[in-house]
Amino acid sequence: MYTDPIADYLTRVRNAISANHRVVEIPASNLKKDITKILFDQGYILSYKFEDVSVQGSIKIALKYNKETKESTIKKIQRISKPGLRKYSSSKELPRILNGLGVAIVSTSHGVMTAKQAKRDNVGGEVLCYVY
Repeated sequence: MYTDPIADYLTRVRNAISANHRVVEIPASNLKKDITKILFDQGYILSYKFEDVSVQGSIKIALKYNKETKESTIKKIQRISKPGLRKYSSSKELPRILNGLGVAIVSTSHGVMTAKQAKRDNVGGEVLCYVY
């Protein structure tokens, strides 16, 4: 049994990318669904599908690759706030990833959103992960 479901989610995506898989299946939760929606909106994944087959359900993610170079659009996906050491930031201290080219995903009191959206809404929160 794993104790950090977000790290498990990110590791499954990372492993699927390194193995050049087209689709990865992940056990679902509301937080994972929100992260998946953000990755889709930001253009890091091709598509996703939520399946409620079992009690927990699952998320199927179609990964996105460059047609010519066969490289994934996700270069790095990194967990920041861990169960042993949580990382919180105020709205003014939210990070910019690669000068705005990457995305920081933040869990706020207004839901899960990118750091750019959180700055615009003037809310801080827990920095979950960086994607670029």
